[in-house]
Amino acid sequence: MLKWLLIVGLALVALIVLVAVVGYFLPQNHVASRSARYGATPEAVFGVISDVASAASWRSDVRQIEMLPLVEGRVRFREVGGSGAITMEIVEVSRPTRLVTRIADPEQPFGGTWTFELAPDGDGTRLTITERGEVYNVIFRTLGRFVFGHTSTMDAYLKALGRKFGQEVTPT
Repeated sequence: MLKWLLIVGLALVALIVLVAVVGYFLPQNHVASRSARYGATPEAVFGVISDVASAASWRSDVRQIEMLPLVEGRVRFREVGGSGAITMEIVEVSRPTRLVTRIADPEQPFGGTWTFELAPDGDGTRLTITERGEVYNVIFRTLGRFVFGHTSTMDAYLKALGRKFGQEVTPT
């Protein structure tokens, strides 16, 4: 019995070391984009995505939004969800075509920006989110690349936004 416990323990340590080594050789930075089309005007879509205080009402991955004091004139907020709390800030607003948010939480093992670009698409709007991410922890880097994927959070966001507009969307 003790022999099997030792073997299992060593196998777990070896797996963690392997995951860390793989992460060490992966780039810290990545860029990923996803988009979806909505049957609403750019102004309507922009109105929803820029109203960060109301995001918990339509995003199932967010339980609560805490609005924080402005910092150098920038809107700051904390998203509280299943993975904990993340402090964010809006760093650029060009209504109704562009919004840029940034992770403003140095305690996270990751960071980066999301750039929301809205363009008319027929009688609706195409929203493209581009993530310029940084993953500092080598284990998170491996998991993000091979287990969760760099686009899973964007896909969830775009689908939730579709539900907000009463639509089912498929991110591409």
